[in-house]
Amino acid sequence: MIKNLNNIKIILLMIILSSVGNNLFAQKLHSDNGDGTFTNPVIAADFPDPDVILVDDTYYMVTTTMFVFPGVTVIKSKDLVNWEYCSNAVPRFDFSPCYNLNGCKRYGHGQWATSIKYNKGKFYLLFVTLDEGGFICSSEKAEGPWEIKKLPKAFYDAGLFFDEDGRIYVAHGYNEIRMTEVDENFAPISNDSLIYVGDIRKGLEGTHVYKINGYYYLYCTYGGLDGIQVALRSNNIYGPYEQKIVISEKTHGPNFGIHQGALIKTQTGEWWTMLFVDSGPFGRFPSLQPVTWIDGWPMVGVDGKAVVTYKKPNVGKDYPIKIFPTSDEFNTQKLGMQWGWNHNPDSTKWSLFEKPGSLRLKTVKVVDSLQKAQNTLTQRMFAYYSDTLATVGKTELNFENMKNGDIAGLAIFQDPYAY
Repeated sequence: MIKNLNNIKIILLMIILSSVGNNLFAQKLHSDNGDGTFTNPVIAADFPDPDVILVDDTYYMVTTTMFVFPGVTVIKSKDLVNWEYCSNAVPRFDFSPCYNLNGCKRYGHGQWATSIKYNKGKFYLLFVTLDEGGFICSSEKAEGPWEIKKLPKAFYDAGLFFDEDGRIYVAHGYNEIRMTEVDENFAPISNDSLIYVGDIRKGLEGTHVYKINGYYYLYCTYGGLDGIQVALRSNNIYGPYEQKIVISEKTHGPNFGIHQGALIKTQTGEWWTMLFVDSGPFGRFPSLQPVTWIDGWPMVGVDGKAVVTYKKPNVGKDYPIKIFPTSDEFNTQKLGMQWGWNHNPDSTKWSLFEKPGSLRLKTVKVVDSLQKAQNTLTQRMFAYYSDTLATVGKTELNFENMKNGDIAGLAIFQDPYAY
């Protein structure tokens, strides 16, 4: 996780401040090369801290959305390369008035580093908020609806794990990794057990737990721009653990500092990992990397280097190319999943129905900063590059009812922002 507001990339993006007719479109590019290969990043947009599972023939990924709602976004794929939106587990977050920008805010906070698991016919999403504590969402379908529940204990950068004997554990912590057994309601039934202290440098975090060939593996990161991905292993979930660096990519380029994510086994027995790369103002991009098991360790990339263009995973069949939507004619019953509000919206101050085929935004209250403006609607910026094809953003505005001092249009919403 990135903790400094000055480094937050989730707030992207492209924002419609007040729009009644909008047509926003981008290059129709993707990571699938159409020839059996793909090029990283597998998604060139802000989907940080990925965790991925396979259920039946579908892969599900959850990433960090922080203070953007609907949030705790789940996306899905048939081949780990072509992804599409699946659901937002948390439509709005009503556990603090700060999520309504009511005299306080949650920039850089909110939902962090979610762990996704599937057990006994149900999906689970376990995450932490620094201010409100820990939460778990559950659903029988990845498409939802999801039920959210506040937990009695907060687990930082949690790794949820259902063991073969029915016991449930959570690995968690920053620098000092701890293991806690929980009951079926995810309440602790044991004290935290310190199982490993980061010794390469400070900042060991982002732990996910796996049991493979009789060993428990903790898949962790020493985070930061120059991240290091490590695996810890033991034949006992409480340790002792031994550590191995599985990739430390220092070559400046599309995979510099690749770290934090999930181990994945395909239907055909291949192993892969989904990690992320910090890509500056565009956000943190997922990168799909092959995994080779060497002496019981999941080594990432090829010959110690992360791949850029590589053969697609073998999942047993071929699937069509998918492209995330960016355009919207606002002619449906609800906003498309490409949109996210900055903090919770005021549902009485926006509409898709007052004028069909348009989005109507109304001033919630007069503020002196865009960061305080409720009902600011955002969208991730996709950063596929082309020397010949431009990315275009276009919006149609009806401003006849605006008053002196009102501001409407497109903005780049970062820290600082610009419009």
